[in-house]
Amino acid sequence: MTYFSETDLIINPDGSSYHLHIRPDQVPDRIILVGDPERVSKVSQFFDRVDIKIHKREFVSHMGELNGGRIGVISSGIGADNVEIVLTELDALVNIDLRTRQEKDTKKSLELIRIGTSGSIQKSIPVDSYLVSTAAIGFDNLAQFYGFESPLMLSQSALSEWASNIQYPLPVYGAKGSSRLKQLFSSLPYQNFTLTAPGFYAPQGRKIRMKSLLPDFLSEVSETKFEGEMIGNIEMETAAYYAFAASLGHEMISLNAILANRITHEFSKNPEGQIMGLIELALDRIASHNRP
Repeated sequence: MTYFSETDLIINPDGSSYHLHIRPDQVPDRIILVGDPERVSKVSQFFDRVDIKIHKREFVSHMGELNGGRIGVISSGIGADNVEIVLTELDALVNIDLRTRQEKDTKKSLELIRIGTSGSIQKSIPVDSYLVSTAAIGFDNLAQFYGFESPLMLSQSALSEWASNIQYPLPVYGAKGSSRLKQLFSSLPYQNFTLTAPGFYAPQGRKIRMKSLLPDFLSEVSETKFEGEMIGNIEMETAAYYAFAASLGHEMISLNAILANRITHEFSKNPEGQIMGLIELALDRIASHNRP
């Protein structure tokens, strides 16, 4: 049986995970994931009850109940590096006995739903629309450190060939979202592949004062399909969420409020209203799913 040392798996004195500060008994089976810590309360205000509030660094967690089912919402902050922390610790909380530091024989699968903002990289996907990420391709460096393994992972050879077509020199990785959770949001108007970037400016094709080494990156990605699939949007977390969830055995789907169209250079006139609309839509579907 696998044992995890005190320096590999750091546990706080109160028995909680190191960064999230959550204890195993506090983890619900269904969790909403958001980037912005201030967005946590905007989600939990729609819960029937909030029983637990935790705040450590950028990780804010509220746990409660919605229509008879336990539910939580956790903020990750920005980027795939924070996603690594959140999903590693959530998985440890449910699949490792923190008292013995040993992996459990019976594994639990969490249901994880990201509600985030994103930019469209297709003219046909307008500002103020909602998009479900059917799969995501990651340009961050996690693939250089992890051997992601799951039937939901995208073909590495196909990804390498695709990256070479857009003259991208570094390794990429990709994974699909949960087909079961995708059905829960099947009525959302856009269902597309997503690109996960390791930054907000040059890695997403923005040019401010610093010179970009890949000035045509965004246009090349928008015009190059992956195995016949169009890349619909760009953001900073989804590929990491999908790769970790798939490899660890959790259900994961990413919902995107499209606030910008990077091709037409339009930006939403009501970004807060759009994200609140997506929050309410997602929680309504979840509440309906909870009904007996």
